[in-house]
Amino acid sequence: MTSSTAPAADGTVSLESRLTGVLGGRTASAFEKAFGMRTVADLLSHYPRRYATRGELTALAKLPLDENVTIIAEVLRVQERPMRARRGSILEVTISDGEGILTLTFFNQAWRARELRPGVRGIFAGKVSAYRGALQLAHPDYELFEDDAENVVAPGSAAAKEWAQTPIPIYPATGTVASWQVQKAVALALDALGPCPDPVPAAVVAERGLLAFRDALEGIHRPQKNAQWQRARDALRFQEAFVLQAALLQQRAEARSVAATPRQAVPGGLLERFDAVLPFTLTGDQADVGREIAHDLAASQPMHRLVQGEVGSGKTLVALRAMLAVADSGGQSALLAPTEVLAAQHLRSIAEMLGPDLSAELMPTLVTGQLSTAERKRALLRTVSGQSRIVVGTHALLGDAVGFYDLGLVVVDEQHRFGVEQREALRAKGGTPPHVLVLTATPIPRTVAMTVFGDLEVSTIAQLPAGRQGIESFVVPLADRPGWERRIWERASEEIARGRQVFVVCPAISAKEAEDDGEEAPADSAADSAGPPRPAANVESVAAQVRADPLFAQTRVGVLHGRLASDEKDAAMRAFAAGDIDLLIATTVIEVGVNVPNASAMIVLDADRFGVSQLHQLRGRVGRGGVPGLCLLVTHAEDGSLARQRVDAVAATLDGFELANVDLELRREGDVLGSRQSGGRSSLKLLRVVSDGELIAEARVAAAETLDDGGLAAHPALAAALARRLDESERAFLGKS
Repeated sequence: MTSSTAPAADGTVSLESRLTGVLGGRTASAFEKAFGMRTVADLLSHYPRRYATRGELTALAKLPLDENVTIIAEVLRVQERPMRARRGSILEVTISDGEGILTLTFFNQAWRARELRPGVRGIFAGKVSAYRGALQLAHPDYELFEDDAENVVAPGSAAAKEWAQTPIPIYPATGTVASWQVQKAVALALDALGPCPDPVPAAVVAERGLLAFRDALEGIHRPQKNAQWQRARDALRFQEAFVLQAALLQQRAEARSVAATPRQAVPGGLLERFDAVLPFTLTGDQADVGREIAHDLAASQPMHRLVQGEVGSGKTLVALRAMLAVADSGGQSALLAPTEVLAAQHLRSIAEMLGPDLSAELMPTLVTGQLSTAERKRALLRTVSGQSRIVVGTHALLGDAVGFYDLGLVVVDEQHRFGVEQREALRAKGGTPPHVLVLTATPIPRTVAMTVFGDLEVSTIAQLPAGRQGIESFVVPLADRPGWERRIWERASEEIARGRQVFVVCPAISAKEAEDDGEEAPADSAADSAGPPRPAANVESVAAQVRADPLFAQTRVGVLHGRLASDEKDAAMRAFAAGDIDLLIATTVIEVGVNVPNASAMIVLDADRFGVSQLHQLRGRVGRGGVPGLCLLVTHAEDGSLARQRVDAVAATLDGFELANVDLELRREGDVLGSRQSGGRSSLKLLRVVSDGELIAEARVAAAETLDDGGLAAHPALAAALARRLDESERAFLGKS
């Protein structure tokens, strides 16, 4: 990798400058390929993941196999030997931290023995592998310390001690770009960089005692002491929170600057008639959230509200009442669901709640990709003519062929299953901007709500309707108790013998095909543990096993997964709901929205392969009627492992909001705001929603005050930071409009 000479620091290089002009084309290309970096700002926001010192020797005994590592160690011995099978030699260099041993292997590079002499220390980077029971790095990159300032200071002197204790930034690296290559590129960029206006106003910087932006960049990348990078990180973390909250607040203001058609229920209208025949009383939370939504709908600005609620708390009822208020004003509502199973379930639930008279007037209509040509034509005609006031569908609603007469409300169910572009495509079908209501049964910790959904008003339904039975949850730890496996199936047969029904959920469809309707398996699942990976439980194999088991000789067994045709999925779900199937073996297509009051048991096989929120959702499929619920979380994860902690946490509480915080603590930070939610890499660099809630709240207040003080026009440095930091897709993600 080569570099061009850096331009002089005369102000010609800014954070917006392309890396090509600073690093040279070849190096810039390598950095773009490795990290997606294009500008100086991209490079300088690639912060060190930790700091080492020249006097520090990294522990080698705990290096992970098959991962790229960057370590500091000392050369012990060097040995060259001929290769047996072909011409040439192998240079083996043994390095150590004083306890562990690691071998560096070079093929036909004997000249490296002149550099890698016993006693020298350096940084070594490469992928850890095992050869004949010993750890090794094959052809690693390295940079030695021997030519540094240690040679010009007297051993034992204060200068030597300072040299040994100067922090060395260790950057996130790849197999093609090592940490010290990032360090050298950063140094070139910093040397060439001109003035850096601070996005955080000077008054806020002074009030909080923060480093100025330029000083913080120097401090985090080229610290002389640990205190320097610590203070720099504090300043840059606050700046990150400040810019993020400013983006959310700006997006909120823009969304509220457009006009929308007010939608209000009318005396004696559809909503009033519906409420009059409800067979139960709304819970306090349902009534409160209903009033908040009604207030938003009556406004001349579009509603942007997120309703989060426990499984079975009545979010669909709240959404239906909003749809009736819109229908009272002559408008239509579209409910976007993530799967055909859930869309069909929503349509049936809505029709049941409305009753025959209101259903005839509102004509709820289903639009999915699996409709026959004749069914699709009828559905599209009802939708575009306004005959159907409530349209329920999947991604098929987003197609160009689907039009609305007067779209007044968009309801998005399980928002995390959709990209921003999909929601915007549906919203754009309104003549004037429709109101937007987002539903989620995944409780959201306050810090995540503030960071991810800061542009939405958030309502919470925590109360459950009266009459709900409790759910008992148990972990079945087959790694410790393999003999308990038979008891799982005995328990299922006992529930069926009582006239109840049972769900069995598997993470895969077949031995070779995973289900793609759910989350990706957590990285710490049993599949990723040491030793040969154990195949995931799958629907096809479990169904064959159950059907061959004498316990279930008289049991009606069904299967449900994403590979089935739409009519097969719908038929299976209808049969289970009608009581014609006793035991349903499924993937996570039944995770949300499926309502079978007679289902009493949920058995989740390989539960460690699911996330906390997903397990909580699955458990919520039982205990929905007058029948007590039982949830068995079956796992092969070892006691004490992160995967096992996740399963244990779900079994320990039914409180989804408590589990949301546990989930946040257990999960990797990248999962919190990563590609599963935004459709791209996380925009967070230093900010951690797990621990930085107070900082985020303070940054939001400061950002609001700044935007109130003349807006972005009065704060060009903040405007530039927003443009730099948020690319088009991230801006859309933050908008969710």
